[in-house]
Amino acid sequence: MATTAPRPLSTPTSPLTASATDGHRPRRAPRLPGFAAAGGTLALVGIVAAMALLALTTAAAPSSVVPKSSARFFPSWLSGPLHGLGPSASIGAIVALVLVVCACYAIALRCAEALSVRRLCVAIALAHLAGALAPPLFSGDLFGYIGYARLAVLHDLSPYVHGVGAAPHDAIYPLVGWPSLTTPYGPLFTLLTEALVPLGIAGSLWALKALAALASLATVALIWRIAARTGRSPRAAIAFYGLNPLVLVFAIPGAHNEALIGLLVAAGAAWLLTGSQARGAGALVAASAIKASSALVLPFALLGAPHARRGRTAAAIVLALVAAAAVTLVAFGANLSALGGALLTQQNLVAGHSLPSEVSKLLGLGKLALGVRVAFLVMLGGVFAAMLRRGWRGASWLDCYGWTALALLAATAWLWPWYGLWALLPASVSSSRRLRVATLLACAYLVAIRVAIHHPLSAA
Repeated sequence: MATTAPRPLSTPTSPLTASATDGHRPRRAPRLPGFAAAGGTLALVGIVAAMALLALTTAAAPSSVVPKSSARFFPSWLSGPLHGLGPSASIGAIVALVLVVCACYAIALRCAEALSVRRLCVAIALAHLAGALAPPLFSGDLFGYIGYARLAVLHDLSPYVHGVGAAPHDAIYPLVGWPSLTTPYGPLFTLLTEALVPLGIAGSLWALKALAALASLATVALIWRIAARTGRSPRAAIAFYGLNPLVLVFAIPGAHNEALIGLLVAAGAAWLLTGSQARGAGALVAASAIKASSALVLPFALLGAPHARRGRTAAAIVLALVAAAAVTLVAFGANLSALGGALLTQQNLVAGHSLPSEVSKLLGLGKLALGVRVAFLVMLGGVFAAMLRRGWRGASWLDCYGWTALALLAATAWLWPWYGLWALLPASVSSSRRLRVATLLACAYLVAIRVAIHHPLSAA
């Protein structure tokens, strides 16, 4: 029987040996992992340093990025524990620090896989700490949170029926930007803020800021767990969310309730992925009881359950909704029925740089033409229906929710940077590169409309 001599093992051709055989010029062996680790580490240092400087400079003197602050009003309880520890800075320098955070974030994302878990976690924690110690930045919503709570506890007036202006002698009144509007927030968030009223205005403010930072850090920890189950790199996932400028510069310093929503949605997703339907449904319904827009996640979570467990998941969601309704009825009675009117009122407001407004102005139709608004709402409905169909056919429910959240951001006429956290959470654990890229583009736009446009560098 004839045998064939074994072929010799071929040796991989290196860039150096290739020059002797194929005529190519010699090249250096790539050292991308080392460069990525060094570049990523520098980016992490840049984010932490920029956030620390942002906190120090905004606490040093009043500026337009700290709502209601002025040469006559910048008390220590508003400036925070860092007051007097750093130099003051022009608005141009403050905006430049925000842009440094954005640039370093882009580098850190690119190099996340080469970074150690310890470095990532330390950088995320320190950046969150800096944001928590900064004064309220770029938004006065925090004063509204406190004002609605004081209205209920100190003046026995329902914030779902009355605006903060119903108690003009309250110390919080001059700080609230929308005193005539009733609260658009859900009953769970209202109860939470009411529990903080005994701390006073200053205590409530810093308690809410601490709560936002801790909630965001807990969300990062949950994202690590979720990513391991969705096929996403845990390091890249926590970097995507925990180092994002929308989180560090807006959500944490402003103590926006989107941080709490992120925690509850992440907890709900983590429980649902491990088969804990009751806990998962409870967490997602709780998120909806903080802000109505969070209810968008419920149908996708239901479709994401295995077919054998969809009935159990649906029952868990219904029971959680019934429990939330019962607690709400006891706490607020029929007054909560006015929440629908508050939500409609808010949606009649127009943020100058929302996409419907920008398109309307581009077409020469004014700040927001009815036809343009209807077109965007139809687009939102189409995306919602298409994503429900994809979810029914077995696509990742987190991906479907992420795309729908992006469509909601595009369609709303009332748009602010911290709303980007709605889409940021599902994108951070998604294996879809297209969803992550689209979300990052949305994040860039949201930063630009609040910083580069409202606070241009030329104002320095």
